[in-house]
Amino acid sequence: MTTVLEVALRIVLVLGVFLVLPLLVGQTEHKAMAHMQSRLGPMYAGGFHGWAQLIADGVKFAQKEDIVPAGADRAVFKLAPAVALLPYLIVLVAIPVGPGLVAQDLDAGLFFVLAVMAVGVLGALMAGWASANKFSLLGGLRSAAQLMSYELPFLLAAASVAMAAGTLSLPAIVGAWQPWWLIWQLPGAVVFFVAGLAELQRPPFDMPVADSEIIFGAFTEYTGLRFALFLLAEYAGIVVLCALTTVLFLGGWHGPFADQLGWLWTLLKTMVLAFVVIWLRVSYPRLRADQLQRLAWQGLVPVALAQLALTGVVVVVT
Repeated sequence: MTTVLEVALRIVLVLGVFLVLPLLVGQTEHKAMAHMQSRLGPMYAGGFHGWAQLIADGVKFAQKEDIVPAGADRAVFKLAPAVALLPYLIVLVAIPVGPGLVAQDLDAGLFFVLAVMAVGVLGALMAGWASANKFSLLGGLRSAAQLMSYELPFLLAAASVAMAAGTLSLPAIVGAWQPWWLIWQLPGAVVFFVAGLAELQRPPFDMPVADSEIIFGAFTEYTGLRFALFLLAEYAGIVVLCALTTVLFLGGWHGPFADQLGWLWTLLKTMVLAFVVIWLRVSYPRLRADQLQRLAWQGLVPVALAQLALTGVVVVVT
């Protein structure tokens, strides 16, 4: 009975985090962009500081007609939003929030998380192919090309931390973390974060949804709640990326009174990184295709390989 109750509580905890944090990031993006770009629209809904903007968006999406193009593959078209969203829910199972606060501590947790996150791009590919729209198909192909370019530096940067900690378990990586890692693992952290942004197709890496070129890429034909699921997947991806960066490179729950407030440190670091993601969207223009590929293969991959070599030397010496 105790085991069943424990599993149920873990499931409730993961679902609570999954339902609350992405929505909080979405609300924060509305407010931060409104201030940074002097767009006051999100400041009015609900009165004080536009507190009901997120609710207004949800009602708007719920009221829109659910349209499926006549030439679309209906089954794949309808399944694509779930394929894009569910991997991030599954990933949260293995991410530790505090000491002992993890739904499931996996021995190969890092491998599990990276493998499941890569599945999310299939949602964009399915949406682009099934929409019977050339712009959507082009957006899906751009998503695949972007994933292939940035998955390598993403994995190499994560492998550097795993090598330093000597384990693939995420709680064990946090336990092995030392403050001086902030210095010698910094290049890997930058590579990991930038490559993660590219995989999430966040600006300035939003070529697959470039509205000035291909309308809205793979998601052009989606309306109503199906389109909202893709947006929720994007915000859930931001939460997962920032939480992983926190766990791997920023010490997770390490901080004053870690035993009692460790979960708070993890949450605080995650939300600060999420604000950085929003800040980058406002600050930088979209990269061209050649710039996108050049940054990955001539910039991030060499830095990630150098970081991996440095980590190997340090591990052997120490």
